[in-house]
Amino acid sequence: MKLIVGSDEAAYDFKEKIKEYLISEGYEIVDKGTYDGRPVLYPDIAVKVAQAVADGEADRGILMCGTGIGMSISANKVPGIRAAVCHDCYSAERARKSNNAQILCMGARVIGLELAKQLADIWLASDFSGGRSQPKVDRISYYDDLYKKQN
Repeated sequence: MKLIVGSDEAAYDFKEKIKEYLISEGYEIVDKGTYDGRPVLYPDIAVKVAQAVADGEADRGILMCGTGIGMSISANKVPGIRAAVCHDCYSAERARKSNNAQILCMGARVIGLELAKQLADIWLASDFSGGRSQPKVDRISYYDDLYKKQN
């Protein structure tokens, strides 16, 4: 599976360790930045990752910042993207199974590295279950299309 990752400066070291872990687990990684600890505008990184996932350049993406919240908000501006902040195992699983989230967002100032690895594993191993969730995800897509047409 090919993954696109990105972070701001607050999560740069965290991202580098997560990348190393994912590569050791056999994932192909594309890094969209940041490439050092200098301050960046995290929305730019989030949109790069989200657009690349939306364009099919990778199967899924992982974004990291201080809390994961800003990255999630920014990534969700890209039509067709569902990015979820997850800091517990249940949410990581449900983000995929119930919401078909293509991007996992985590906060380097909120969780530790070992939990982040565990969340990535759970999220990557989970697939969308469809069923009762399908009409809800379809409605999200409906609104994506509606607002895209208005702009």
